[in-house]
This record gives sequence, C-alpha cells and structure tokens, in this order.
Amino acid sequence: MKMKNKAAAGLLALLMAASLTACGSSSSGSTTTAAGETTAAGGTTAAAAETTTSAETTTAADTTAAAETTVSASSAAQTTGAATAGDLKTVEAGELHMATNAAFPPYESVGDDGNFEGIDVEIAQKIADKLGLKLVIDDMDFGSVVTSVQTGKEDIAMAGLTVTDERKQNIDFTDSYATAVQVIIVPENSDIKTVDDLQGKKIGCQEGTTGYLYCSDTPENGGYGEENVTAFPSGANAVQALLTGKIDCVVIDNEPAKQYVAENEGLKILDTEFVSEEYAIGVSKDNNGLLTAVNNALDELKADGTVQSIIDKYIKAD
Repeated sequence: MKMKNKAAAGLLALLMAASLTACGSSSSGSTTTAAGETTAAGGTTAAAAETTTSAETTTAADTTAAAETTVSASSAAQTTGAATAGDLKTVEAGELHMATNAAFPPYESVGDDGNFEGIDVEIAQKIADKLGLKLVIDDMDFGSVVTSVQTGKEDIAMAGLTVTDERKQNIDFTDSYATAVQVIIVPENSDIKTVDDLQGKKIGCQEGTTGYLYCSDTPENGGYGEENVTAFPSGANAVQALLTGKIDCVVIDNEPAKQYVAENEGLKILDTEFVSEEYAIGVSKDNNGLLTAVNNALDELKADGTVQSIIDKYIKAD
C-alpha cells in the first residue's frame, strides 16, 4: 500500500512538473510574442518616423531648391540689366568724350570765362546726365572730329555736324536734333546778289564742312570747282579773309553767320538759302550700344522740350 502510495505520489509530481513546464513555456512564448510585437511596433513607428523625416527633408530640399531657383532667376534678371548698362562702352570708364570744334557759335564756342558753351555743349551735358556719365569736351580741328570718333578716340561727335551720305560711310548718326541752313556772307557793296552769281567768284568755307563740300564739287554736280574754293581752319578765319578782300564771299551755316556779321561791320547775309540740312550726333559704327543709349536720351530730351528750350536760348526768333 505504501509502495502504491509512493508510486502515485511520484506520478503526480511528474504530472505537476510537466504542467508547470508547459505553463512556463506558454508564458515565455507569450512574452516573446509580445516582445516581438513590441519590436515590430517599434519598427513600424521608426519606419513611420523615418518616412516623415524623409518627406520633410524632401520638402525642405524642394523648397530650398525653389528658393535658389527664384534667387537665380532674380540674379539673371539683374545681370541682364547690368549687361544693358554694360553696353555703354566709352573711351574712358564713367566719361562721355565729345569731339567738337569750339569755333562754331552758337553751337559750340569758348565763353569769356574760358568754358565751353553753346547748343551742342548743353545738349551733350543733358545726355551725359541721363546716362550717368561725366561729359568731357575735346576741342580739335573740324576736319578731325569725324575721324576721331571713327577710330574710337572719341565717343560722340557734336560740332554742328550735318548728316551726309559720305559721313554715314564712316560713322553712325542719331536722329536729327536741329535743322540748319547754309547761307552766303558778302560785303555790303558786293555784286553777288543770289546763288547764281557765285560762278567764277572766290569762295571761302570752313574746311571739312558741308558748305565746303557743296561748293568745291564739280560744276556738273552743282559745285564751283575746288580751284574756286578756299578752305579755312574756322569760320572766323574765312570771315577775316573776306574783310581783307582775299575772297568774295563765305558760305557757312546761318546761325554762326549771324554772329560773324553782327561782330563785323560792312558785311551782310544774302536773303537766299544755299542749302538746308540736318544736324545729328555722330557715334562709332563699332559702338551700337552707345548709339542706342544716346539716341534714346536725345529722344527723351526732344519729347520733353529740353532740346528746343536750349536752341531757343541761343537762337532768338526773328
């Protein structure tokens, strides 16, 4: 009996041990599963966090790229504007050099104070102001004015400069800003009454001017031949030659002619026009940027009445 009881007790102990082992395994399995689930959940959370971070990073990167693109576009626009201003290529940076012959009043001359004055001088100053440049006036023989611009030694030519086909072969011109008339100066007792009376006379002109070009041309082209025309360094020199009887008349623009006659007794201007012509500003053919800028500034000054007010200041209505 005791033997049977001991055997039964041992069997019971084994069953309980097996049961506890099974429970332990189940508990451990549950714990492992839970841990696995926790790990999985953590992984999912981490993945979500990484996805969010990645999205935020991408968005930030895109925003930065967009901002950089905007800045780049803005910079490009500014560069374009700077390039336009950069087209103003001049002989000296920040300066606008004007070639002239300051012996042609009222367009250009030297005043009593030693400074340059006249219609061309004031218009050039206004143009320089609009372009943000300092005007520098270079006085020279009239015959060198066009050449100096053509060769790039000067930026613009303003010297009562008439637009002609010959000059247009060497330099470009802006729009016209003044109309000029060629007239004839003679002594008051002269037998020259009209243009028709110039044939066979000794004619004086300023060298390089359209007056000289017209008069020295061949008779077949409406001129009087080079042998009958004397070129002088300035209009004033030609008038002095007229006063001393070396020549019979002077062909020159109307406005300077008025001043020469007013300053010298015994002279008069014939009441007849020799030819009418247009004044414009000369610019090098190799500097289209400057030509455009000067022309635009001139157009603005004509439109707002500035050019006409300057002309009216020096040329009084008859």
